[in-house]
Amino acid sequence: MKYQDFIDYLKYEKRLSAHTVTAYEHDLAQFIFFLEEKLDIRKLQDVHSGDIRAWVISLMEDESLQAKSVSRKISAVKAFYRYKLKTNEIQTNPTLVVHAPKLQKKLPQYVEQRDMDHLFTDIPFEETFEGLRDRTILELFYATGMRLSELLNLKAQDIRFQDNTIKVLGKRNKERLIPFGNRLSDLLTMYLENLGKKFVDGIENNFIFVTANGKQLYPKAVYRIVRKYLDMVTTIEKRSPHVIRHTFATHMLNNGADLNAIKTLLGHSSLAATQVYTHNSIEQLKSIYNQAHPRA
Repeated sequence: MKYQDFIDYLKYEKRLSAHTVTAYEHDLAQFIFFLEEKLDIRKLQDVHSGDIRAWVISLMEDESLQAKSVSRKISAVKAFYRYKLKTNEIQTNPTLVVHAPKLQKKLPQYVEQRDMDHLFTDIPFEETFEGLRDRTILELFYATGMRLSELLNLKAQDIRFQDNTIKVLGKRNKERLIPFGNRLSDLLTMYLENLGKKFVDGIENNFIFVTANGKQLYPKAVYRIVRKYLDMVTTIEKRSPHVIRHTFATHMLNNGADLNAIKTLLGHSSLAATQVYTHNSIEQLKSIYNQAHPRA
């Protein structure tokens, strides 16, 4: 069963991120392998809803897969069938009666404000180019709430010191401007000066966050940097770049920022994605209430 045309559609027409396209491709490959190897079905037209349910059951029986992963795989297959229906390669859509398992909603983890203050006030960073780079990365994540991919692709021309804004390219190639304060402005200025001195012959494609040899910094390296320093100030389970994004949003909301403004800063396409942070604020309000009210 062919699905490369669908992958090309996601890449070039839908313009989904490379990460999302890879996930779809992997999920479809698993689905088709199940049909061909387990059910001996070779044509898409021969697949019925019962066959897809059998595949879903096999996923749910896999203890290594979480409900979220199963749901994503089902979504990928549903999108695939919608595309094939649109291109008239099939006449009916057997996925319409297939439903994903219900997901248990989890509150996003975040670092307490006092712990972030401790990180930037008391934790020493090495007095080297790498130490300055690492501090700049952490400050930038916390000051802007940008995604890992957005940070890795930053170039010097994206930073506008005249009005303290950064231009980032978000999901589906949507550009947005994020403001930043004078503290980060001073740090970015210092970092870029050091970057220019260290790599007088230039760096790879003008990316500002690079390795010791001037190559674009890669995701695993940033994960290691973030985890190294968050380990020093917090014991929360997840200690990743995305947790700092959650931290940015939660602290903004807790300190009075409008939810729509946070939505814009994060680059969310809908308010529903941002509203998850209100739950953390409610938990904080409950804690304050229980401590302060005489009859709580």
